[in-house]
Amino acid sequence: MEMLLSTKGITICLFFFVLSLAAAIEIPLSVSQLPTITEQSHTQVAYPFDEDFTIKCEARGNPQPTFNWTKDGKPFDLSSDPRIVATNNSGTFVIQNRGIINNFQGKYRCFASNVLGTAMSEEIELIVPSVPKFPKEKIEPLDVEHGDSVILHCNPPKGIPPLHIYWMNIDLQHIPQDERVSMSLKGDLYFANVEESDSRSDYCCFAAFPRLRTIVQKMPMTLKVSRSNFIKERKPKLLIPPESAGSSSSVTVIKGGVLLLECIAEGLPTPHLSWVKVTGNMPKDEPETENFGKTLKIDQVTAADEGKYECTASNPMGSAKHEFHVHVEEPPQWLKKPEGGVYSVGTNLVLLCEAIGNPEPSIQWKLNGRPIDGRTFRGRISTREISLTNLQLQDSAVFQCEATNKHGTILASANVNVLNIAPLILTPDEENYATVVGYSAFLHCDIFASPAADVRWTKDDSIEPLSTFRYEVNKNGTLEIRNTKKEDSGSYACWAANSVGKRAITANLDIRDATKLVVTPKNPRVLKSHSILLKCQAEYDSHLKHSFKLSWRKDGAELPVNSTEGGRIILDRDTLFISSVLLEDQGVYKCVASTALDTAEAEAQLIVLDVPDPPEDLQLSENQNRSVRLSWRAGANHNSPVNESIIEFEENHWEPEMWQELIRVPGNDSTALLPLSPYVNYQFRVVSVNAVGRSQPSKPSLRYATPPAAPDKNPENIRVEASEPNEMVMKWEPLKPMERNGPGLEYKVSWRQRGVETDWNEELVKKHSLSVRNVPTFVPYEIKVQAVNNLGSGPEPNITIGYSGEDVPDAAPARVSVEVINSTLVEVFWSGIPRDRVRGHLGGYKVNWWKTRSMLDGKRHHPEKHFLTFVGDRTSGMIPGLDPFSEFRLTVSAFTSRGDGPESSPVFFETPEGVPEQPRFLRILNFDQDSVTLSWGLPKKANGHLTGYILQYQISMCPVCFEFRIEAGLVKENSQV
Repeated sequence: MEMLLSTKGITICLFFFVLSLAAAIEIPLSVSQLPTITEQSHTQVAYPFDEDFTIKCEARGNPQPTFNWTKDGKPFDLSSDPRIVATNNSGTFVIQNRGIINNFQGKYRCFASNVLGTAMSEEIELIVPSVPKFPKEKIEPLDVEHGDSVILHCNPPKGIPPLHIYWMNIDLQHIPQDERVSMSLKGDLYFANVEESDSRSDYCCFAAFPRLRTIVQKMPMTLKVSRSNFIKERKPKLLIPPESAGSSSSVTVIKGGVLLLECIAEGLPTPHLSWVKVTGNMPKDEPETENFGKTLKIDQVTAADEGKYECTASNPMGSAKHEFHVHVEEPPQWLKKPEGGVYSVGTNLVLLCEAIGNPEPSIQWKLNGRPIDGRTFRGRISTREISLTNLQLQDSAVFQCEATNKHGTILASANVNVLNIAPLILTPDEENYATVVGYSAFLHCDIFASPAADVRWTKDDSIEPLSTFRYEVNKNGTLEIRNTKKEDSGSYACWAANSVGKRAITANLDIRDATKLVVTPKNPRVLKSHSILLKCQAEYDSHLKHSFKLSWRKDGAELPVNSTEGGRIILDRDTLFISSVLLEDQGVYKCVASTALDTAEAEAQLIVLDVPDPPEDLQLSENQNRSVRLSWRAGANHNSPVNESIIEFEENHWEPEMWQELIRVPGNDSTALLPLSPYVNYQFRVVSVNAVGRSQPSKPSLRYATPPAAPDKNPENIRVEASEPNEMVMKWEPLKPMERNGPGLEYKVSWRQRGVETDWNEELVKKHSLSVRNVPTFVPYEIKVQAVNNLGSGPEPNITIGYSGEDVPDAAPARVSVEVINSTLVEVFWSGIPRDRVRGHLGGYKVNWWKTRSMLDGKRHHPEKHFLTFVGDRTSGMIPGLDPFSEFRLTVSAFTSRGDGPESSPVFFETPEGVPEQPRFLRILNFDQDSVTLSWGLPKKANGHLTGYILQYQISMCPVCFEFRIEAGLVKENSQV
């Protein structure tokens, strides 16, 4: 958009605005001119009966026009009735609604005249309404029998259309209508056949006149329906159109209007109405019917709707038909309207007037509101054309052309102004203009002249007209300077001249620097729920800083300056901050800068990334026993391509509502062949995955059930467990529900003692374990487990080796010995028991020991047993944490999962003395000048014979530590030194 500023009036002129006015300059009011009607009332005027009537007629001209009126083609004096209030210098008048005013009804026409000619308005029809009323009458009740046909007549009063009719009861509840009971276009209520339930005493017809703001009610009608002695079944008979109209009738409709064809029939059973167009096709595939098929309605009628239409009323007893001949006519419409203008003396004039309509309209020419007398008119006149040659000033006049047929009249006026005046420059002198570099400048020089003036522009002191390609003088005199530069600033002159005279004005132009914008980042991509900051950097002419404004737009709509959505979107001058970005935030964001002279824009495309929308429209095809093809339509990927699609399934028998992953396919695939298991009632859904994450799952597909089959696999992890020595419990991992493949799943278990038996022992079980008793202790067995269901067996199973139940060992380790390592640690050695004496899987060896007496005081101790286990086939082990200077007893036994075997013969050993524990306490009893008295307790455990104490002390701030020894025999517990 290009912009220009006129600093004299501080007026902004847009490029397209200048062009739109170029050919629309009117005759200045200072110049003599013919009258022109500028405003008039509608061609038909009606008011509510309690309001005054206003008839409008306004006109302009120079000299100021005077007004007069005609009513029904005769002069009408506005001063003839005191109820008429006229307006000064105007043709408008008001009829005060007092007393009887019916005599004002009629057709009015306004004439505006001055010395040059007369303008004429279109004819205005004034309708003076009366208060519509139903007559007060006594309506006799209608007594009929069940099955009879009945018509309740409304006969609404006359009033100003539109008219709306309603049938209601005394409680203002609408009478129900259907194929049997319905209202005609005239407002009568028709019963194709009555029923006893139709009996009531309050059938009321209401007539509403919206333009009069009036509703009136007819007296209630009574309908009594009595039971009939026989069923009155009969074929349909048309009530509308009546039989007296014959088998066909003609209907005329105005082009562009509404065609309403009506057929109402009586009969029993209730007739059904249908419509066809006998000649040609209906205007629509499904023609619009109303009133339960009894009215055919066509809006916006065209010539194609002309032709024959037929309605048929039918029931099982027969049918009745009527044919409508539809004729489409139209009021007059202009093909060519006469166009006036300004003409100079000596020129020629041709006015054209052509109209179409059906019937063909008649054309009448008028001059200053009066019919043209061809005998005295100096020009040539025909039905569609008027021509004048060598126009003179006295030829100025208003020519009117009226086209009329029975459907209406249209009026066109042409003002022929014959003038001979020197140029008038309507643009003020010394106007100041400004624009920015690169834009176009428009320097105005609006001129009115007759004959037409020659216009030229000069710059500064030059007398040569501007003529380079960047300069163009428009038809209205405006100088356009394209792609302006700084050097275009200066003073310009507009010169206008014709044969009568000449005029000139001056205009000043100032060129400023254009505004520039940059938005960063340019095209950001942001994850949904994250934040984004857009910044707009602007450069503009310093002279325009007071008018500089900055705004932001999203997809063309301006964003409010204040924060929006609770502070989620914040605008702060040149920054736009969006927190917790939503998908709807995606779009084109524009920074718009405007000054008094120009506007600049810079944009950034914000792309919001999110997980895909769920896939849609899941379809199953290519159905097989072990596969089916799933197809889907991908949802929106939200600017991040789909990497893969995850197909999940759910089955409603074993784990209903538990969705499990089936397969994954590449993101650009929209179909997949799914491997299926037998005997499963599947449904599927799809999840799309892109770089942002996983979509919500799609809606589930239809269910697909696969037929049963024999198992495809056998149980795994076959093992033997036993809680008793002479039993064998065989266990395995049961098949998963999806692996069963059919009903009646069982397990065929086969076993035999390895190397001893050749025949298999077999048993069918439904659980996933089998216990066999009275078997030898811990001997190897060959075991097989095969899956079986109602449709057959699984594949041949593999053989697994397992052992029968274990027992405790029945032999003790031999050659047990102990090697003392130090006062608290010993190492124990033994010989393992023979393999055949273990009687199970050797768990290891258990070393038991307990302290028998202290070597310090010789006291015997209550035996407190300790043990350590050494897993595996070991023959030695370390025993830590023993008490020093003590005697111990030790045994070793082997163990299996069933328990410990017999202990070995006990072995005795002694630990040597160890280091004593620290004294129980140390106290200072007394300080002297050169001595200190100390007290301490004996150690809790001496761990041997106590020989003395070492006393250490250190003088403060001295790194040297002193000590001396005290023999144990010199002190006792709590001794003092």
